Amino acid sequence: MRALRILNRSIRDSFKSVFRNLSLSMASIACTTVTLILVAISLILTYNVNNITTNLEKELTVVAYFKADSTEKDRINIENDLKTMPNIDKVVFKSKDEWIAEMKNESDTLKTTLDYLESNPLLDSITVTVKDVNGLKQTADKIRSYDFISSAEYGEGMVENIIGIFDAISKGTIIIVLALVLVTAFLISNTIKLTIFSRKTEIEIMRLVGASNIAIKLPFIFEGFVLGIIGSLIPILLTVYGYVYLFNTTGGYVFTKILILSDPFPFVFIVSAFLLVIGALVGMFGSWRAVRKYLKI
Repeated sequence: MRALRILNRSIRDSFKSVFRNLSLSMASIACTTVTLILVAISLILTYNVNNITTNLEKELTVVAYFKADSTEKDRINIENDLKTMPNIDKVVFKSKDEWIAEMKNESDTLKTTLDYLESNPLLDSITVTVKDVNGLKQTADKIRSYDFISSAEYGEGMVENIIGIFDAISKGTIIIVLALVLVTAFLISNTIKLTIFSRKTEIEIMRLVGASNIAIKLPFIFEGFVLGIIGSLIPILLTVYGYVYLFNTTGGYVFTKILILSDPFPFVFIVSAFLLVIGALVGMFGSWRAVRKYLKI
């Protein structure tokens, strides 16, 4: 019961303190809001970069062409062998007749040109989808090593550059998110330190009347919790409405339909929950740090 009374009193005092020290509370809330907005932007950017990278990786394939003198048996043997490779997800065969029919359907001009040919100059092919794009080059080299394969292409050079750029962006945004969380904790801690300093007399009186350390600390920790929650509300609203607006305005992609944005739902709710948790925990941590380090209770 005593613990419950201390808890109830701490929660009540924390709310009173927020309004009693309104100017300092607003400073803490403003710091939290600004930094969490930046955190939200970084989270959205990180998730969408990962999503775009994943979608691009699914589209990356190796297209290999059989030599003109290869037989059906040679093709089947190569297909069966490729399917046993650990990094290969799918192997799709396309005959030269399917290729020429597809090309004829693309335009009337091309159809007219191909109709003049007495024989089909195209080659049978296989399209290979890999499980891990980091092994794309090794897979292409393996396919090229077969005697009845004339070539195997996957956009060599450009693919590695694209993957490297997206990996660098993804890692960079994660570092930014972590840095912003630490900055938020630092700002709230120092702002609450000013609040605590202005209430030194109150704390001394609590000590003189025999209040325990936990009874003195708890109101400040709950105060940090409240400030963190309030400071996260604006970033949450901007995340939900801002991202939905961005998604609807752009049609769900950036610049090109290859760069597809993540669906707003439930994505914005996950980010909002993350912001709420960060605001609450960082607020509590900042208060705890200020009380422990500066008051030496």
